[in-house]
Amino acid sequence: MRPSLPPAPIPVLAAAPRPARLRTAAFSAGHSCVDVYQGAVAALVPFLVSERAYGYAAASGIVLAASLLSSVVQPLFGALTDRWPMPWLIPLATAAAGLGVALVGLDAGYAATLAAVALSGLGVAAYHPAAARMVRTAGGPGHGAMSWFALGGNIGFACAPLLVVGALALPGPAGWWLLAAPAALGVFLNRPPSGGRSAAEQAADRIGAAPAPAPPRPPSDDRRAFLRLSLVVVVRSVVFTGLSTFIALYVRERGGGETGGAAALFVLFAGSAGGTLLGGRLAARWGRVTTVRRAYAAVGPAVAGILFLPLPLVYVCAALAATALYVPFSLQVTLGQDYLPTRMGTASGVTLGLTVSVGGLASPLIGAAADAASLRTALLPLAALPLLAWALARRLPEPAEPEVTAARG
Repeated sequence: MRPSLPPAPIPVLAAAPRPARLRTAAFSAGHSCVDVYQGAVAALVPFLVSERAYGYAAASGIVLAASLLSSVVQPLFGALTDRWPMPWLIPLATAAAGLGVALVGLDAGYAATLAAVALSGLGVAAYHPAAARMVRTAGGPGHGAMSWFALGGNIGFACAPLLVVGALALPGPAGWWLLAAPAALGVFLNRPPSGGRSAAEQAADRIGAAPAPAPPRPPSDDRRAFLRLSLVVVVRSVVFTGLSTFIALYVRERGGGETGGAAALFVLFAGSAGGTLLGGRLAARWGRVTTVRRAYAAVGPAVAGILFLPLPLVYVCAALAATALYVPFSLQVTLGQDYLPTRMGTASGVTLGLTVSVGGLASPLIGAAADAASLRTALLPLAALPLLAWALARRLPEPAEPEVTAARG
């Protein structure tokens, strides 16, 4: 195991040049417009159960359809962005994410609903590796820009239940097409810079025009650490996806009603935004790996509180669980990129895609267990799994953050 290194300071967004700040802010807002559709799929589950008479297993299959395609193809998109800059892919993927969710409203049968959410999942899959790679290469060393980018996605997640409840309150198809509005805004925010050149390429040009420093040490990949990190994120994905899929139904079962269920989902997603900001601050004090490890140690008790404490405290525990699950989120993305400095797009595709989306694969198993026993029994493993993530994170090394490899186009 390589020795631990002190964490690099986190760049503050306000300290960056104004064009870079504006571009980071635009990408953060654009990320919100994409990730609202990841949250929207989970927020649609109670509606599909009540209005279309889907069982728990069938409803969780909707989440699986959105996750499966994304989990399979996102690393492929990451490898493609490592080979060819494709800034045009980002707005195109944004449009697909929104269109897929809007098409669920056609109610053309279960198979058509699965196809629609799969289209949305494909859009999400195509977006994340290209956008994350562009943010990191333009943002330079550290993970300040990535923290803001991740925060934008968390805000989109948090707004999803409110958007779904408000949109579906409208009569007829108008509400479903209203769900596509964030994608229209996201296409504008995520459009390529004028001339079709990405922010990453322009940053590389500026670095190339500056006086060249001494040649840097060639980057090397730590594949063993990256594999261990990927397993950590898989466990996190199962826990968070399981909670986001079923917490609204669980609160409704315990007497919270439709409104209480939507509120619980909103609290869960809102806590993720606070966790992302807190993660950057804690990493500056403790280092990324220590922060990741301590966060997972806090998740298990919070999930147990959701399952066993009285209903009013469920909302508090949901916020705590989401915060602890999202403290490591942006840190794991930059850790993956630093473990694979020569394959940053691939690393982003895995840490943001394959391992994040794989949680959807477990949703049908949880749904089947809920149909066979009870929802509380089916959710019990989610309180124990964070201990596995903590144990795996204990053996992660703290990598040296790259100085110039991040600027390679």
